[in-house]
Amino acid sequence: MEMLTTPDFWASLLTLTALEIVLGIDNLVFLSVVTSRLPESQRKRATQIGLTGALVLRIIFLSMIVWIAGLVTPVFSIGEHAVSWRDIILLGGGLFLLTKGTMEIHHTVEGEEDEPDATKATANAFTAAIIQIIALDIVFSLDSVITAIGMTQNLPVMITAVVIAIGVMMFAARPVGDFVEKHPTTKMLALSFLLLVGLALIADGLHFHIPREYLYFAIAFSASVEGLNLWAKRNRRRKQ
Repeated sequence: MEMLTTPDFWASLLTLTALEIVLGIDNLVFLSVVTSRLPESQRKRATQIGLTGALVLRIIFLSMIVWIAGLVTPVFSIGEHAVSWRDIILLGGGLFLLTKGTMEIHHTVEGEEDEPDATKATANAFTAAIIQIIALDIVFSLDSVITAIGMTQNLPVMITAVVIAIGVMMFAARPVGDFVEKHPTTKMLALSFLLLVGLALIADGLHFHIPREYLYFAIAFSASVEGLNLWAKRNRRRKQ
C-alpha cells in the first residue's frame, strides 16, 4: 500500500500505460483488418479472443522477465551480425505482416470468388483469423513487454499498465472495426500501416531501429488527409 502513495509509482504507471496504448495501435489495426473478412456475427467473438490472448500473453511474458531478457542473447552469428531469438521472432513477424498486408490489398482490389461450401469457408476463415491473431499477438506482446521492462522493473506497474491498455483496446476495437468496414479507403490505409509496421519489425530484427514515432506520424497524416476527403464527400452529398 505504501507503494501506491509514492509519486514514482504513479509517474511510471501513467507513462507506461500511455506507451502501451500507443504500441497497441499496431495490434488494433491488425485485428480490424483480419476480422473485417469474417461474418458480422463472428467479428466480436474473434476480437475478444484476440485481445484476451494478447492480455494473457503479456502477463505470462511479464512473469518470465529473466527468460525474456535471455531472448536478446545472441544464439549464432552471420559474419559480424549477431542473431538472437528476439531478432528471429521480429523478422518472422515482419515477414508475416508484409505477406498478410500484400494478400489483403490484393483481395480488396482484385476480389476473389467465394468457395462453394459457404459454411466450411466461414469456419475456415474464423479458424485462420484466430491463428493469425494469436501469432501476431506473440510478436506484438514480445515487443510491448521488452519495452515495459526497459522502463521499469516494478512488476505490478507493468501488469497494471498492460491491463489498462488492453481494456482501452477492447473499448476501441468495435468502433475502429466498424469504421474500417464502412469506409474501404481507410482499410487500404490500415493495410499500408501494417506494411510499414512489418518493415519496422524486420529492421528491428536486423538491428536497425526505426522510431515508431515516424510510422505513427505517417499514418496520422494519411488519416487526416482521408478524413478531409470523407468530410468533403459528405458535404457534396448534402448539396445534392
